[in-house]
Amino acid sequence: MTAPAMGTTKTTHIDVAPKKKKGPGALATAYLVIYNVVMTAGWLVIAVGLVRAYLARGSYHGLYYSIEKPLKFFQTGALLEILHCAVGIVPSSVVLTGFQVLSRVFLTWAVTHSVREVQSEDSVLLFVSAWTITEIIRYSFYTFSLLNHLPYLIKWARYTFFLVLYPMGVTGELLTIYAALPYVQKTGLYSITLPNKYNFSFDYHTFLILTMVSYIPLFPQLYFHMMRQRKKVLCHVEEFKTE
Repeated sequence: MTAPAMGTTKTTHIDVAPKKKKGPGALATAYLVIYNVVMTAGWLVIAVGLVRAYLARGSYHGLYYSIEKPLKFFQTGALLEILHCAVGIVPSSVVLTGFQVLSRVFLTWAVTHSVREVQSEDSVLLFVSAWTITEIIRYSFYTFSLLNHLPYLIKWARYTFFLVLYPMGVTGELLTIYAALPYVQKTGLYSITLPNKYNFSFDYHTFLILTMVSYIPLFPQLYFHMMRQRKKVLCHVEEFKTE
């Protein structure tokens, strides 16, 4: 073993810079920018479709039919966000992202699409409107963040509009599921009864009720998490401005 040179032991730990978190590579960043731009445009199409249908009809009843196809397409496209987290190009929780995305995809396909009787309910327009505004802001936020040119207005909207839009969306979702219950019970939709060769039963009506109950513990957790994020992000920005 050789002795270290004089002064080496004192300077080694000083010269080592703290490790920075690695962001996505150039290719991944380009892909994410394109993805978020497309999703922003898609939800803008839905917003314009809602406004045009309302102006043409003069009523907000049944507006779902005017944006049904793009809503299904772009909401289903959000499944890619789970993949983004899983492969590591987006530093978000796979579990949390998966829950948020799958719950919306479930409501889009397994409730609203499957139970056509609820499509004319006002509650559908309630959650669709909340989703549309939320997603336009959210995907714009991600796009500008990836480009390192995030306007304060978009950041403020991202951490402020949820105060109203989140409860609005959840209310619409719960009312839509509740409206679907009688039809699901009557038709036995997606239910599996005994006897069958797999010796397995499933009651979709009960499953929907349990889904509604799950909102009780989950909604406050997610809502207050966003409240903490809002305080952390916006207060930090205000402090930076005053310095």
